[in-house]
Amino acid sequence: MNGAEQKNISNSGHTWREIQQQPALWPTTAVRVREGMERLQVRSRLKDARVVITGAGTSAYVAAAIAGAWPQSVAVPSTDLLLAPERYVEEATVLLSVARSGDSPESMAVVDRVHRLRPDIWHLAVTCNARGGLATSPLVHSIILDPRTNDESLVMTSSFSNLILAGLCLAKGDGMDPVIALASAAAQTEFGVINERIKSLANKTEDRVLLLASPPLFSWAQEGALKILEMTGGRFPAIAESYHGLRHGPMSFIRENTQVICLLSNDQRNRPYEEDLVRELRAKKIGYLVGVYHDAGRDNGNRLPFDELIPPLLSKAADEVRTPFEILGAQLLGYHLSIRVGLNPDNPSPSGVINRVAQGIRIYHSE
Repeated sequence: MNGAEQKNISNSGHTWREIQQQPALWPTTAVRVREGMERLQVRSRLKDARVVITGAGTSAYVAAAIAGAWPQSVAVPSTDLLLAPERYVEEATVLLSVARSGDSPESMAVVDRVHRLRPDIWHLAVTCNARGGLATSPLVHSIILDPRTNDESLVMTSSFSNLILAGLCLAKGDGMDPVIALASAAAQTEFGVINERIKSLANKTEDRVLLLASPPLFSWAQEGALKILEMTGGRFPAIAESYHGLRHGPMSFIRENTQVICLLSNDQRNRPYEEDLVRELRAKKIGYLVGVYHDAGRDNGNRLPFDELIPPLLSKAADEVRTPFEILGAQLLGYHLSIRVGLNPDNPSPSGVINRVAQGIRIYHSE
C-alpha cells in the first residue's frame, strides 16, 4: 500500500468511525437496556438468578467482563458451552448470550442444546443485529442495541464496549448512569490526546506487545491483544497477562523493546502488587513500559518508572465497570498499527484467514 492509499484510509473508513463514535453511543445503550428490561420484565427474572453469560471470541471477553461485576453469574465461552452444556447449566436459571451478529454457528447451536437440556432456563440475548439468529429465535428474548453498534468492520469495537455496557446495566441498573456520563464526557475531552499518544506509540512499536491488567479488568488486556493481532494480520505478536501471572513463565515473552502496556487498577488492594511488578521490569531492564493511569505525583513524588503515560478515562471508578471505556486506547493501537503495516483496518485479512462472522464451523449432533 502506497503513502497516498494509507492517507486515504487513515482517519476514515468503518473502523475509525466505529472507534470514534463510542462515547456518543454509550448513553443509547443504557436507554435501550432500560426499555428492554421493562418490556421483558427482566428485573423479576434476574432476582436471585444464577446466570450463565456466554459469547464467542471477543464476545467471550464481553461475557467475562460482565461476570466480573455480577454476583451469582459465571462466564462460559459459547465455544465451551457448545461442547458440554451439562457441565455449566445444571444450576443455572438464566442464560445470557452476548453477540454482535448473533449468527455464529456456536451461538445458535448453544440455543438449541441448552433448550433441549434445560427447557426451563430463561434465555436472554443482547445483540447488535436485529436480523440475526439470536434476535429472531423464538427460544430467545432479545434486547437489540443501537444499529450503529453492529460494526461493519471485520473487527469488533463499538459492539465490544456497548455489549459489556449493556451487561453492566442489566447487573447494576440505573447505577451505571453516572459512570456513563463521566466516561462519555472524559472520552470526548481526552480522545484527541489519547489518539495522538497511541499513534506515536504505534510508530515506536518494533516487535511484540504485552498488555497487563488485574481482574476484573483482564478482559481489557485480552481484547486489546486480540485487536492488535486481528488488525495487523498477526504481524505484531500480542499477549495478555495478569500482573501476578507474569512471573510464572510469561515474563520470558518480554524483550528489551517489547511494549508492555499496563492498565493500573483503581483498587488499592491490587495496586501495590502492580507497582512492584512495574518496578521489577524496570530493574531487569526489559520492556518499553507504558502506563495507563493518572499520575498525580503519588508516593511522595516517587513516580512509577514508565517510559510513557496514556490518560485513563476513569481514574477513580470501580475497576469492574472500567473495561468498556478504557478499551478505547487499545482499539486505537490496533488501528494505527494496522495503518502502519499497510493494511486496511476494515478488512485486515483480505485473504480470508479470518472473517467478520466465524466460518468453517461444522456442528455435530450427538444423541
